[in-house]
This record gives sequence, structure tokens and C-alpha cells, in this order.
Amino acid sequence: MTAGRGTPVPGARVVVTGANRGIGLAFVQEALAQGATTVYAGVRDPDDVTPELAATGATVIRLEVTDADDIAAAAETCADATILVNNAGLFTGNRLVLADDPEAARREMEVNYFAPLHLTRAFAPVLAAGGGGSIVNVLSVAAIAPTAFMGGYSPAKVAALYLGGIARAELEPLGITVTSLIVGSVDTRMAAHVQGRKEDPRDIAVTGLRAMGRGEWVCDTDPMAVDARARLARDPIRYERGLGKLLHATELRTKG
Repeated sequence: MTAGRGTPVPGARVVVTGANRGIGLAFVQEALAQGATTVYAGVRDPDDVTPELAATGATVIRLEVTDADDIAAAAETCADATILVNNAGLFTGNRLVLADDPEAARREMEVNYFAPLHLTRAFAPVLAAGGGGSIVNVLSVAAIAPTAFMGGYSPAKVAALYLGGIARAELEPLGITVTSLIVGSVDTRMAAHVQGRKEDPRDIAVTGLRAMGRGEWVCDTDPMAVDARARLARDPIRYERGLGKLLHATELRTKG
């Protein structure tokens, strides 16, 4: 790895959380396609692996990202890791203040913020011991502005965005890069209720690994993310008001 650039995927040993389906599965598939030596696919239950993940030949490991023992065991099992992809996420569909489930926001914070924090702490020494490496945090457009209709998910993702920036500053002297991915609407279970254009998870993985390799700090991975960033820059108040109106929409639909 050259100064300021991320870890090359060919020959890498990659850990992916939330690897059973969606974007996580796409990162597993794409890392192997690009020549990764080993991909450790983290799942909550190794006895309940999707056929798509099984077909990749990845090394499946138990990794419930909110379980401290699982994280410690993963860091030991994957002691040769050079790349960590923090992908596992949770969206409960609850509002933040007027919530049907007052504990939903806490669970979203545990999965979307504290889990990447604990995993980064656990794997930073592993990456450093190998001479450096890269961390990729899969985030959301909900991280760049208050996204009212996503409840506690939005503040959890913005916390993870700031985690990436602070971790980058701390870990750079150890030869570790940190890339945060701002992701729009993707064709996964989490966005099953959204109509309209949704990105292929594999495209997100391709873009994310490319951004990591370049040592990018933050990458808007798709047209929706790019458009959201531009609209926010042009008129932040109007953009935030528009997000607020979606609280009362009967249907969520992307452009295109």
C-alpha cells in the first residue's frame, strides 16, 4: 500500500460484516472477483447461510456485530486481515421522537455506530501488525442531512460518518486508511418498500473498493447520493424540508 492510498484488492484478505445478502454479499463477490486471497464473510448464524453466499466459497465466520465475544473471536480468527468492510446495518422503520418502539433508536445506534466502532478497535491492531490496511464503512445518504422519515437510522449513520473521520486521523500513522461510503437507494431488503430506480448492490461494491484503493475519505457511490449532495449544497434548508415532508408520504419513490 502506497502512502495515502488504500490496500490493493488482489492478494488481500478481506473481512465483510453483514455478508449474507445485499451489499455485504456484493462486497464478498466483488472482492473475490478482483483477486482477494481470502474473504471472511461475517454472518449472525453460520448455519443459516444463503445459497448465494455459499456459492462464493468465502470463509464464513460467526459475527453478530453487537456481540463483543464474536468481535474478539473474529479478530483472532482473521488475524491476517488487510481490509475490513463494516457493512452490517439496521433500519427499524420507526420514528425518532414519536416512536412506536422507544428502544428502536438504541438498537439502530448499536448496529450502525457502536458495532463499526468496536470492530474498528478490534481490527486496527490486526491491520497495523500486517503493515497497514484499509477500513470501509458502508453508510447512507441519511448521514449527510437529517432524514426524518428514517428515524433513528439517520443519526446513527451520521455518527458513523464522524467515526470514520476520527478513526482516519488516529489510524493514518499506522498505515490504515478509512473510507466512508455514502449510499443511495439500493436493491436490497432494506429498500424493498421504495419504488423506482434502485442500484445494483454489486455496483456499490465496485465503486466502494475503487474508492478505498484510491484512499478516498468519503465517496458518493451512486447517482442518488451524488444528487443528494448537490441539492444539499444548493439549498440546505429546502433539501431538509423536503426530507421532512416524506414523513407523511404514502409511497417512497426514487427518481428515474
